[in-house]
Amino acid sequence: MSELDTERADLLAALDRHRGFLLFTALRLTDDQARLTSTVSELHIGGIIKHVAATERGWVAFMTGADMAEAAGDWWQGHHMGPDETLEGIIDDYQRCAAETEAAVRALPSLDEAHPLPDAPWFEPGTTWTARRTLLHILAETAQHAGHADIIREAIDGQKTMG
Repeated sequence: MSELDTERADLLAALDRHRGFLLFTALRLTDDQARLTSTVSELHIGGIIKHVAATERGWVAFMTGADMAEAAGDWWQGHHMGPDETLEGIIDDYQRCAAETEAAVRALPSLDEAHPLPDAPWFEPGTTWTARRTLLHILAETAQHAGHADIIREAIDGQKTMG
């Protein structure tokens, strides 16, 4: 295996591990439980998983030179589990997203390929990110939201991902 293939495999394996932590928070929940806002936050597990999938799609689009905003979809809807949505459907979509991300990362000619960040107040003007930096950002977002979901799940029924 080449050094580049090893790096991709390592990054994708780390991302997959944090996806597992996130999905563990949804284990054996009902749709109603997945919509619960069990803390002072408006976040709920179904909405977090939807958000992580939408955000990941947006960043993969950025990484591959596609339209980031179009790929990510509507911000509000991307954070909320609608009354007609099921947790099973949201998880299925997230798993499709994971497969799409892996295929996109493996197809990149180089992790050094860079694109300018979109104009936004939270990005320094003129900044570019490599595919590697973007993938690390996806990993960090997933890990952060897995932690959010773990706190929410613990408040619902005491289940914790670790400990």
